[in-house]
Amino acid sequence: MTARPQNPDPSRPARAAAPSKPKRGGSHGVGAARPLAADDRARLLAGAHHDPHGLLGAHPVRGGITFRVLRPYAQAVTVLAKGLRAELHDEGDGLFSGVLPLPEVPPYSLLVTYDDNEIEVEDPYRFLPALGELDLHLIGEGRHEELWTALGARPMTHQGVPGTRFTVWAPNALGVRVTGDFCYWDGTAYPMRSLGSTGVWELFLPGVGDGALYKFDIARPDGSHTLRADPMARRTEVPPATASIVTESHHEWQDDLWMAARGDRPVHESPFSVYEVHLPSWRPRLTYRQLAEQLPAYVRDLGFTHVEFLPVAEHPFGGSWGYQVTGFYAPTARMGTPDDFRFLVDALHRAGIGVLVDWVPAHFPKDDWALAHFDGRPLYEHEDPARSEHPDWGTLEFDYGRKEVRNFLVANATYWCEEFHVDGLRVDAVASMLYLDYSREAGEWSPNEHGGRENLDAVAFLQEMNATVYRRCPGVITIAEESTAWDGVTRATHHVGPGGFGGLGFGLKWNMGWMHDSLGYAAHEPVHRKYHHHEMTFSMVYAYSENYVLPISHDEVVHGKRALVSKMPGDWWQQRATHRAYLGFMWAHPGKQLLFMGQEFAQGAEWSETTGPDWWLLDPSYSAEPDHRGVRDLVRDLNTVYRDAPPLWQRDTDPAGFAWVAGDAAEDNVFAFLRHDASGAPLLAVSHFSPVVRHDYRLGVPDTVSAWAEVLNTDAARYGGGDIRNEDPLKPDSTPSHGQPVSIQLTLPPLATVWLRPV
Repeated sequence: MTARPQNPDPSRPARAAAPSKPKRGGSHGVGAARPLAADDRARLLAGAHHDPHGLLGAHPVRGGITFRVLRPYAQAVTVLAKGLRAELHDEGDGLFSGVLPLPEVPPYSLLVTYDDNEIEVEDPYRFLPALGELDLHLIGEGRHEELWTALGARPMTHQGVPGTRFTVWAPNALGVRVTGDFCYWDGTAYPMRSLGSTGVWELFLPGVGDGALYKFDIARPDGSHTLRADPMARRTEVPPATASIVTESHHEWQDDLWMAARGDRPVHESPFSVYEVHLPSWRPRLTYRQLAEQLPAYVRDLGFTHVEFLPVAEHPFGGSWGYQVTGFYAPTARMGTPDDFRFLVDALHRAGIGVLVDWVPAHFPKDDWALAHFDGRPLYEHEDPARSEHPDWGTLEFDYGRKEVRNFLVANATYWCEEFHVDGLRVDAVASMLYLDYSREAGEWSPNEHGGRENLDAVAFLQEMNATVYRRCPGVITIAEESTAWDGVTRATHHVGPGGFGGLGFGLKWNMGWMHDSLGYAAHEPVHRKYHHHEMTFSMVYAYSENYVLPISHDEVVHGKRALVSKMPGDWWQQRATHRAYLGFMWAHPGKQLLFMGQEFAQGAEWSETTGPDWWLLDPSYSAEPDHRGVRDLVRDLNTVYRDAPPLWQRDTDPAGFAWVAGDAAEDNVFAFLRHDASGAPLLAVSHFSPVVRHDYRLGVPDTVSAWAEVLNTDAARYGGGDIRNEDPLKPDSTPSHGQPVSIQLTLPPLATVWLRPV
């Protein structure tokens, strides 16, 4: 936490002054105020009072108006109003008070005298609450869909005075104070008031604005204090500093055309290929604005329709890649401000690229300045340690059954979509949320009310989140990373499945089974692949049970799993050839595609968050540069042909859009299938995972096509292949094959995928 004053509030001296000394009586005409009750005084000074506005500020009493001010280190405090200048009595401990013979409370300010200066300030305790009754009602109900407009630090003009409204949910706190660089991190003078049974505390601070650093000083139930970052902070310091920052957006969006059109066509019937990026390491040390100069052009050149960012919400440990979040409402400050992040999203949209972000509602770290035991008791986490402790990651799980916590997360999902124009959320670790026994042994968990292992609270939360996002944000897609066979991940929430649950309501789900099986197959030596042929075909048994994304993600190229090309057997030529053939198979398979950065140019080393992709492999001075450039050229062409070929995406979720031609050619290591668009127009995809050339290979085809032509061949010379091609159109002959009345004979290159379309 940095203690430098960036925008100091004038209510503090230019430098810390010595403690006040008893001096001066009250000025002429100022009567003595009735002393505070001992308990009220003690709790106020200890920061443990629920109603400081009832003690401080101006209040009518018999005989006039009582003024009471808490200003530690001040020598004197004078009330200023039209025709009035009245110095208050010093009560000690920074308290000043007096009774003025006035008929009503006038508009007034305070002149505060310190050892070396005198400053005029507004009194924070003369203002009515700056949070409305409707906001409080919705917070209390746990259904404030724009929670970020009600909680946190919000610059505003209140009762004609500019400042910042601070609000925080801390129902177990004895008291809460605001502290920051505007008061030299001494929050004694700024206790907040409790707004009834909602557990919300509020204080409007005049003169505090954009850029001010702050935290909340919370008095816990045992009387001890904890200094906490704002759970709703929209901006933070750069880690390892941990203060929250008052912020307001000044970005002027220029993506109106994108936003208006993004919901025109359902994503399931659209091309959807995703480039997954870890922003801090894609080009290390670049800011959001510098990334906006390079990333959109690179992704557009390669033809991806979307980028997906590993979590961008603030996180203390860079090595978590953003998956252990402490600032759920703040883009990480490592690369700039929230408006800088908006600038990057805007630039991608103007380049025609959608933006997905990884979102992590499954857990949060235990840092003692963040969410854990926020107000002295379990609040965001479940009160039962067996339910709150995440057994795998040393973190805490959210209490999805608590309405305020559920509201915090549901609003957070819509916040990213509405405030940052994000086009989709990929929800991390869904399986860990759905099961009470996730990574737990017998005796370490308790069944739900029906005796099952399903986390009913998490199910309800995910359904509410998806329903809310889809209702509020047209064109946005939600994607589940769910690694089990949970029924109905992408089914509508109101459609009840055989297990008795409504669907979770996601738009897409990562196909972890396809990823695991296909990578396992590709890692085998070609001579052994015939024994594992089913690993490539099994995915079609369940391909239409959900709406799938085929992910080759960051998780598959770290922690000893090796980069994609390095998983492949054989020499360098065979590794690259298999890599290319695999990508061709992946882009043709039903489902959407996702590829992690570095795999588009066959980086051989595992990804490191400290160094990022090995861009030097594409340096023309490097002898093997053509090998890596060739793979990148293939990815560009895969995306180009894919986008122009509706059979590859228009019926991704319709079984009528797929038909095996040769799904059982295990001895040949061949997979051939047809994809069809909505009109029935076909594309033939053939993948051959043997290192030999197969001439005159016969495949049955529909008799409605007079000739077929290659539109993509991963063995092309420009990709680094042997350039074994089917140069001329292939005309079917009358030989029946594979259940079709006619067939073609084509040449299959070694370790290659070929796509053919009707001439």
